[in-house]
Amino acid sequence: MTQRKTNSDAYLRMYRQMVRIRAFEDQANSLYLSAKMPGLTHMYSGQEAVAVGICEALTRDDKITSTHRGHGHCVAKGADFKEMFCELLGRAEGYCGGKGGSMHIADQSNGNLGANAIVGGSMGIATGAALSAKRLGRKDVTVCFFGDGATAQGLLYEVMNMAALWNLPVIYACENNGYSEYTKTAEIAAGSLTARAEAFGIESFRVDGQDVLVVNELAEKLVARCRKGEGPFFVQLDTYRYHGHHVGDINRDYYRSKEEEALWKNERDPIVNFGRWLTAEGLASTGELAAIDAEVKADADAAVAYALAAPFPEPSQVGRHVFTDMIVA
Repeated sequence: MTQRKTNSDAYLRMYRQMVRIRAFEDQANSLYLSAKMPGLTHMYSGQEAVAVGICEALTRDDKITSTHRGHGHCVAKGADFKEMFCELLGRAEGYCGGKGGSMHIADQSNGNLGANAIVGGSMGIATGAALSAKRLGRKDVTVCFFGDGATAQGLLYEVMNMAALWNLPVIYACENNGYSEYTKTAEIAAGSLTARAEAFGIESFRVDGQDVLVVNELAEKLVARCRKGEGPFFVQLDTYRYHGHHVGDINRDYYRSKEEEALWKNERDPIVNFGRWLTAEGLASTGELAAIDAEVKADADAAVAYALAAPFPEPSQVGRHVFTDMIVA
């Protein structure tokens, strides 16, 4: 762990946000397994320290782009459980009117420009948002989340080249969870991931993505530097996904062992380890943390019940945001 903040509330907020992500994912997984949620979803459990550590350094006006494994980013950026579950269940009150679902959820009110089912698909959107902020003279910063597998996409190199040439306020956050779907990162990525950005003269960092304080400390420094015009930056965050590539990827022995999974869950869990640090530092008691856990679980349970009872969109809404009555002369 790293240096202390002056406000203990900030620590407890980070703990709560990580617990909220875990609780959301537990519910999403249960909804899928009980055949109540349409489509596939990709769990973020295990990677909570990345989303929370970074998003806690951002303001509401700052932007993020997400991935197919995007629930954690959405929650960390301020999304509400009810609207999120409504979206996953295709209900009218969802953030995208029930049309986006798990892999296309967006929350413009909190600066989340959206998840993307295309690997690396949001890289251009994030870089464009950073260019927009610079051209308009705003101090907004954009964080582009993507996985290690997305470093094989050519778009990344096009946008990093532009971002470096124009000193854009964007942070490329590579969540290296060790696997590109079902293949180890080392088997699909030659050399180091940070060297890819360094080739464009982009200052790069590699940190422990399981330590929310280490992630947050770096994020705060880089965000402040971006606001001063010193961007872009690239960060490799080493982390781990507890579930398979998606919720249907249950039997994983053929590409990773149960011993490896147990090691990360038992020794590297970002929530458990941060909770231990909080109690050791006298910032919270085990009882207080347990109360947060229970409160968050109750909120998630209530949000799921609400979403399951919420109405579906009216059939007349099928063309909304798809077609237009605009007549081009």
